[in-house]
Amino acid sequence: MDDKLKLSFVIPAYNEEDLIDKCLDSILKQAASRPDDIEIIVVNNASTDRTREIALSFPGVIVVDEPKKGIVHARHAGFLASSSDLIANIDADTILTPGWIDKVLEEFSKNQKLVALSGPFIYYDLSRIHNLLVRAYYYIGYPSYIVNHFILRVGAMLQGGNFIIKRAALEKIGGFDTNISFYGEDTDIARRIQKVGRVKFTFKLPMYTSGRRLKKEGILTMALRYPVNYIWVTFFKKPFTKNYLDVRLKNEEKQV
Repeated sequence: MDDKLKLSFVIPAYNEEDLIDKCLDSILKQAASRPDDIEIIVVNNASTDRTREIALSFPGVIVVDEPKKGIVHARHAGFLASSSDLIANIDADTILTPGWIDKVLEEFSKNQKLVALSGPFIYYDLSRIHNLLVRAYYYIGYPSYIVNHFILRVGAMLQGGNFIIKRAALEKIGGFDTNISFYGEDTDIARRIQKVGRVKFTFKLPMYTSGRRLKKEGILTMALRYPVNYIWVTFFKKPFTKNYLDVRLKNEEKQV
């Protein structure tokens, strides 16, 4: 059944010349066995480095230019340019774990009510102890997903940078909310799309990613900031934190 499904990768990229190649290489390796079913879209989000040039050097990769900076604007632009049944929203600093594509197609093939799928991050540039703490953090947060999705029916759990959504469901809820700058964009999608169908978070779909934001802002700071924004978006329909630090800017300028 999964042969009938097609998957579009949407990858927002702002000044990602150092990492975008590893991300694209990991996708192309897994897509080699099913080239007609995989679409790769890099959204060049006002980059001033060689991000666009590097992305175009990979065979079959489509580059979409979105001059309005912001991850939600980039995700939305990529979604509009995509053509597949499923949209994989990943980040330019992520690397697929073995069998990631097969697992995604299998999950959506066996459950027609599934509208969104997600899994945890594994930080390839953080220590084993830090990753164990992150893993424990996911386990602590998992019960909130169960309660909010299956009992209260007010939200669900999606990990930004590692979530897949069904095109028809995303269209039904009106796409991405471009009023959100950064924090809570994944929770907002989860909150709205769970009204359409099943949202699944599984530890069997991990994704490698960089821990540069945790390094820059501090693990404890982020451990508090993410759940606060999760609660605010789920119950108040807007993020608590308006500004965010762009970890790629050398002057550490805050974006609004």
